[in-house]
Amino acid sequence: MNCVIGQKVAITSPRPQTTRNRIRTVLTEERGQIVFVDTPGIHKAKNRLGDYMLGEVSRSLKDSDLILWLTEPLPEVTEQDLSIAEQLKQLSVPVFLIINKIDAVSSEKLLKVIDSYRTLMDFAQIIPVSALKGDHTGEMVTEIFDVLPEGPYYYDEDTLTDQPMRQIAAELIREQALRMLDQEIPHGIAVVVERMEYRERKGNSPIYDIDATIICEKDRHKGIIIGKGGSMLKKIGSKARPEIEEMAECAVNLKLFVKVRDSWRDNNTQMANFGYREERG
Repeated sequence: MNCVIGQKVAITSPRPQTTRNRIRTVLTEERGQIVFVDTPGIHKAKNRLGDYMLGEVSRSLKDSDLILWLTEPLPEVTEQDLSIAEQLKQLSVPVFLIINKIDAVSSEKLLKVIDSYRTLMDFAQIIPVSALKGDHTGEMVTEIFDVLPEGPYYYDEDTLTDQPMRQIAAELIREQALRMLDQEIPHGIAVVVERMEYRERKGNSPIYDIDATIICEKDRHKGIIIGKGGSMLKKIGSKARPEIEEMAECAVNLKLFVKVRDSWRDNNTQMANFGYREERG
């Protein structure tokens, strides 16, 4: 989605279950408007947060006119792939298989990957792309326009996402934490922007003052997130701040804090406080 709309909205990392909420991004051009809905991956839930994430997937599948199953050119299909295919077969909408990161494999290996996925289900299209280089993403958009039914514009032409700036800022901070922290910690963290204020400065460009809190589940994790002399927290902040400034098109004064909330991933109230609440409507 970031590649197609030309702006970073959804965070990325090598960690599983990076995406937790549904994120809508909007592509509007002469041919019409496409609303992309990025969802958490389909996985086996281990807590209420996992249940919430699977609920986000389920609600998105029911509301969509087309499913894009995004995968990578792995050597062989997995048990999880088989499970996902069985779920998608129950839907009455077309399914495109989008194989990303084709720049990382040879054409011969890519053909083998395509052949192995063909055995899973009857895809409306199989489209290999490279989001990093933008290869074949234009063709993918064309195929999407060809399949989507006609309908009204749901968003103004200049809208790129339904995500508020505070939420994007929180996610950009969490992205850097995902990239820098030890393996077991990232699954148990959330980020909340407590304050985001726009401030004019005499003789200088305006600035956003942002106070954000990284939530973790254990005291020992708090120490790791802060680091010796605050080194890790400063590192996370220094990496996140330029990303937020690019998004906000403004200088940013970012202050990070860390709090412990034991077992928050199994507490519905705390989950809602941290932004993981089911949409009503």
